[in-house]
Amino acid sequence: MEQPSAKPANPCFSSGPTSKYPGWSASDLPTDSLGRSHRAKGAKARLKKVIDDSQRILGIPEDYLVAIVPASDTGAFEMAMWTMLGERGIDVLAWESFGSGWVTDINEQLKIDDVRLMEAAYGELPDLSQVDSSRDVIFTWNGTTSGVRVPDANWIDADREGLVFCDATSALFAMDVDWQKLDAVTWSWQKALGGEAAHGMLALSPRAVERLERYTPPWPLPKIFRLAKSGKVSPDLFEGSTINTPSLLAVEDHLAGLRWADSIGGLTTLISRSQANLACLNDWVAHTDWVSFLAKDPAIRSSTSICLAIEDPWFTDQDPADQQGIIKQMTSLLEEQEVAYDIGSYRDAPVGLRIWGGGTVNTSDIETLLPWLDWAWDRTCQT
Repeated sequence: MEQPSAKPANPCFSSGPTSKYPGWSASDLPTDSLGRSHRAKGAKARLKKVIDDSQRILGIPEDYLVAIVPASDTGAFEMAMWTMLGERGIDVLAWESFGSGWVTDINEQLKIDDVRLMEAAYGELPDLSQVDSSRDVIFTWNGTTSGVRVPDANWIDADREGLVFCDATSALFAMDVDWQKLDAVTWSWQKALGGEAAHGMLALSPRAVERLERYTPPWPLPKIFRLAKSGKVSPDLFEGSTINTPSLLAVEDHLAGLRWADSIGGLTTLISRSQANLACLNDWVAHTDWVSFLAKDPAIRSSTSICLAIEDPWFTDQDPADQQGIIKQMTSLLEEQEVAYDIGSYRDAPVGLRIWGGGTVNTSDIETLLPWLDWAWDRTCQT
C-alpha cells in the first residue's frame, strides 16, 4: 500500500492527558498569577472561576457544590469514597481497569463487608437492572480503557435511598450526563478538555452533603481527603480554596480550555464534535476488514476513548506477546511518521488500538489519520 501524503494537523490522540483544543498556544495564557500564593485574592478568584465556569458549562445544578481537589480524578474519587462510604451496602459496577480499581479500594483498603460486585468483560456492560438503589452505587460513566459507556441513567432510581458515585472523567464535556441521578461526580482537567494533570474536580449533590455532615466513617482520613469539619462541609473548598497547592499555570490553562468551549457553543457543540469523531470511525470500521470496535453494541460505544480490536485471523492466531509486538510496531511506525501519538490500548485491556475522540480533536484529523492506520497495518503484516 502506498504511504499516504497528508498528515493530521494535530497527531495527539492520547486518552489522557488528551489533546489541547485547536489553536491552543502557551503564549496565550495569562501569567499574572504565577509566582503568587494560591491564597492571594486574585489567584483565589481564578480558582473560583474554574468552579463557576465548569458548573455553568456542564449544567451542574445550582444546589450542587463543586470543588477543586488534589490528585486528578483518582484523588477526587477516592476522596468521595473514603469520606462517604461505609454507611450502607454497596453495589459496584466494573467493566474496565479503573472501575476494577475502585473495587480494590473498597475490598482491600476500606475493607467494607457488604459489597455486591457486578462485572462484565471488556467491551460489555454489566446488567444494570440488577442495581439496588437502596444501596450506594459505584460506577464509571465511560470506561476509558474499554470504550464502553452507560447509555443513560434510567437504571438509577430518582427516589433512591443510597448515594450514586460516578467517575465521569472521560465523559464530561463530551457526553450528556443526568446530574439529578448522581450524587458524587468526579473528573479531571487532563481528560475531555485537554488540560494539565494532577487536578481533580468533585461535584456533590445536596444528598451527598447531608451524608458528609451526618456520617463519620470508621477509618482515618488523610488531610487531603477531608471535606468536612465538626459536622459541616468546609465551605471554603467550594469558593476557590484548595486542600493543597494547585499549579496556577495549570489553572490558567484550564480556564483557557473553558473559554474555548464557550467560544464554540458550549457543551452542545463539544458533544457534537465528539459524536462526529465517532461517526468518522464508525464509517471507516464498517469498510475495514481487519478491525472492529471492542464495544460491539453501538448504544454503549464511547465517543471519547474509542477502543478498536484487531479481527484479522493472522493477528488473532498469534499468541498475546506477539500481538503486543505487532501493535507496538504499528504505533511506532505512526509515531515515526508524526501522524499519531499514544494510540496503543491500555496495558490491562485487550490488545488493540485506542483513539481519543473528545471535543478538542478535529474530525478532519481523524479522517486524515485513517489511511495511515491502513498503511501501518499493511506494513506490519508484510514484515
